[in-house]
Amino acid sequence: MRREFKLPDVGEGLTEAEIVRWHVKPGDTVKVNQIVVEIETAKSIVELPSPWAGVVADLLAEEGQTVDVGVPIIAVDTGEAPAAGTAAAAPSTGTAEPVGPHEESAERTAALAEDLVPRPPAEGAVEPGAHGSPAPKEERTPVLVGYGVKTGAAKRRPRKATPSEAGTTQAPPEPAQQAPAPAQPAVAPVQQTVAPVQQAPAPGRVSVLAKPPVRKLAKDLGVDLATLRGTGPQGSITRDDVHTAAQEPARQAAEPARQRAALAAQDLEERIPVKGVRKMTAQAMVASAFTAPHVTEFLQVDVTETMAAVQRLKQLPDFAEVRVSPLLLVAKAVLVAARRHPMINSTWDEAAQEIVVKHYVNLGIAAATPRGLVVPNVKSAHALDLPELARALGELAETARAGRTQPAEMAGGTITITNVGVFGVDTGTPILNPGESAILAFGQVKDAPWVVEGQLAVRKVTTLALSFDHRIVDGELGSLFLRDVGAMLEDPLRMLAWS
Repeated sequence: MRREFKLPDVGEGLTEAEIVRWHVKPGDTVKVNQIVVEIETAKSIVELPSPWAGVVADLLAEEGQTVDVGVPIIAVDTGEAPAAGTAAAAPSTGTAEPVGPHEESAERTAALAEDLVPRPPAEGAVEPGAHGSPAPKEERTPVLVGYGVKTGAAKRRPRKATPSEAGTTQAPPEPAQQAPAPAQPAVAPVQQTVAPVQQAPAPGRVSVLAKPPVRKLAKDLGVDLATLRGTGPQGSITRDDVHTAAQEPARQAAEPARQRAALAAQDLEERIPVKGVRKMTAQAMVASAFTAPHVTEFLQVDVTETMAAVQRLKQLPDFAEVRVSPLLLVAKAVLVAARRHPMINSTWDEAAQEIVVKHYVNLGIAAATPRGLVVPNVKSAHALDLPELARALGELAETARAGRTQPAEMAGGTITITNVGVFGVDTGTPILNPGESAILAFGQVKDAPWVVEGQLAVRKVTTLALSFDHRIVDGELGSLFLRDVGAMLEDPLRMLAWS
């Protein structure tokens, strides 16, 4: 039994997905829950398992093709027997069965084909002495002189040979036996005049049909008429044909230059289809930028003690199997500050005209991938201790780099951190992740002159940038939150004091 697997909606509200890579091919045997295809939705890359066991009958979509949700993408022969009565042939009862549209079309096609098959003429329809050819049809034809019509076989006047046909040798037509026409009173005999056929050109010469002015023009421009193909009546050569032929060498000389220019233009531009994650990110950023009024504040921080704390954490047994980076302590500082200022971790409900304050933190971490920006989040990050948070951040980053982030891992975020420092950037003005009220940009850590206890010193310095939704977060709240994050990065012991 052949079953077709339709593209499911693997995320909330998705309408289409792109086929990235097939793991099977026709003829392969598959098991239940075996991964058969990778698809890219508007949010991430997802692996789809087979719902049946059997043999792959056909792949109904190609790699790189965008398929709507609900459209079959693969057919599997499960080997099961079809349901009773679904494939049984109808018994013959001797009564006429209704003909389906395909059968009716087939019968009509067969009838037309039968009509096209030549049939032998009926008996008596062959004129004696005419080599077995069908007898001419009796028709009413007008007379050339006098009045009325006459009855007889219609005869055509021999066609005059055109100059282009002059050199073509054809077999002379066999004289057709003419039936004697009935006598017509007072009708003068009509003589039929046939124009003499032009003789074939002499060997070595090509017959060319062109008027004298055209011939003179060709001679003046140095164009050989014998090499042209006329576009005029009966294949005659026109003045335009001559002018076109005269310009052909210049056009051929300029063609390579045009081709080089076209290739150069192609090298200067590249078109990338906007789809999948990149399309979703663009739509989300536009909606966020033009919906929530953004405000961004900046703060330079001496993170020398934070960098020293990172080095000490790496030596602890609890962090032996995880990657410890400054981002870990930045994330912890954001979690502590969000608990101290709950309104920063909220969302604007436009439909209900309410502010929803969330007393849990799903911490989003913006990650750049080859397919675009994704923002997965650590669920209930506020409840994790420092080693657990380090492991969660490491798994999140590894999954994002491999392009395996699932839609559920990007849903439900409450506040986000974007680490632009890994790209060597001091800071930026980040755009809010839709549905959130704040996002913190963490810039690069670099050596910079800093005043410490009245003395100039070289310290590890970074710049923090906080963008927030001014409908919810005013300048005071945003400043207090940013100040607390900076204070904890200057002195990591504050995280223990405020936790």
